[in-house]
Amino acid sequence: MTKKVAFWIFLLGTVSSAILFLAATWDTHRQVAVLSNADKLDDRVVAGKRAFEKYNCNDCHTILGFGAYYAPDLTRVVQRIGEEGVRYRIKSPEKAFANSWRKMQNVHASDAEIADMVSFFKWVGEVNNNDWPPQDSKKRLSRGEQAMVASVGVSPGAAVFQTKGCMNCHSLHGTGGTFGPALDTVGRKLSMEQIEHYVRDPKSVNPKAMMPPQKELTNRELQEAAKFLSSLK
Repeated sequence: MTKKVAFWIFLLGTVSSAILFLAATWDTHRQVAVLSNADKLDDRVVAGKRAFEKYNCNDCHTILGFGAYYAPDLTRVVQRIGEEGVRYRIKSPEKAFANSWRKMQNVHASDAEIADMVSFFKWVGEVNNNDWPPQDSKKRLSRGEQAMVASVGVSPGAAVFQTKGCMNCHSLHGTGGTFGPALDTVGRKLSMEQIEHYVRDPKSVNPKAMMPPQKELTNRELQEAAKFLSSLK
């Protein structure tokens, strides 16, 4: 290869890469308002972000790819545990995590601040960020679930139960949360079909249910989780 050929390869490669980068950047900025649901960015969302920053939540949690990794990612926290679940954990973390190895300090946020943070988390959870983080993806079993199934022989349903945040509220064999009932023998009371229906729409079965509808679960994940839970007898 001559120097002249190498020069033209370098020049064309650099120029084409720069054009692609600029085009991608322009396209991203063009879609920001739609992808971020800017029309839903109201005063409560802004107040929630300020409360989030006031209590240094990013020191432990990650959100939209920013923050520390000591505690769970909060990008899709409302979809995982519901609005009431978020309120309960911020208001009374000592109760929410009483039987869990995971602990969270009580920042003593006011009810208004907690409501604002819930609004902030709801808005963040609706941002179109190309299906991130992967553990909350609706398209497939997450890498964590796949790894658990492959490496330690855990059933797909058990992997879904462990990685989708179910143990933030429920416990098995004394491990997990206390916000919801223990599920060690749930299979004695409910069939696989009943569990699927309850998880999809808890209030249709029990109007007083605190559990949020698990709309983020794929049909496959729901079926696998229900199959696993119905086997617990």
